[in-house]
Amino acid sequence: MSIKLGDTAPDFQAESSLGTINFYDYLGDSWAILFSHPADFTPVCTTELGFTSKLQSEFEKKNTKVIALSVDGVEDHKKWIEDINDTQNTQVQFPIIADKDRKISELYDFIHPNASATATVRSLLIIDPEKKVRLIITYPASTGRNFNEISRVLDSLQLVDAYKIATPVNWTDGDDVIIPPSVSTNDAEKLYPKGVKEIRPYLRYTPQPNK
Repeated sequence: MSIKLGDTAPDFQAESSLGTINFYDYLGDSWAILFSHPADFTPVCTTELGFTSKLQSEFEKKNTKVIALSVDGVEDHKKWIEDINDTQNTQVQFPIIADKDRKISELYDFIHPNASATATVRSLLIIDPEKKVRLIITYPASTGRNFNEISRVLDSLQLVDAYKIATPVNWTDGDDVIIPPSVSTNDAEKLYPKGVKEIRPYLRYTPQPNK
C-alpha cells in the first residue's frame, strides 16, 4: 500500500513500549507525528528519539502526539529506551511500536526494498485530527531527521487550517504569511485587517493573523 498526501491514515492495533495501542484511540482528536526507525540500538535513531523526547512538551502544547515505530520487539524497545534516556539525558514517554512482523511498516509503506528488504526507512508522517495525512518525509537510513523543520511544518499546517493563508519559503512562526490567489484583493482587505502588501497580483503578504 502506498500512502499519499490527503489519504486517510490507516488504523491499526499493535504492541508498544507502553502496552497495546489502538492507533485511532491513542490519537483521539489530536494531531500526530508517526515516524519509523530502521532498528533498535542504532546510533542515528537514538539521537532522534532523544531529541523528540525533549520536544514532546512542545508538541503537546500544539495538540500533537508522537509515536515511533521499529521492527524490533517490545522488550528490545524497553531496553533501548533505557539507553536513550541515559545517553540523551531525557525520559522517553511516548510509545514505540513493536512491528516484528512488519505489518504496520508495509501498511504505511515504510519498507523500501531497494534500500533494505527488512529495515524500515526513516519515514515520518504528520496526521491531522481528521486522520488525514498532511506531510510525508522520507530520509535515508544514514541521515537523521531535522525535527526543527518538522515542528515548523506542523506550525504551518495548523495555521493554514485556522486561517485562509499559505506560508512562504523558510517561514517560521511570527513571519508574514501569503494570501492565496483564490482570495480576491477586495476580500483580502476584509479578511486581513492587519494590512495587505501586494508585490504582484498573485503575490501578496499579510502579517501572521494570530500574532
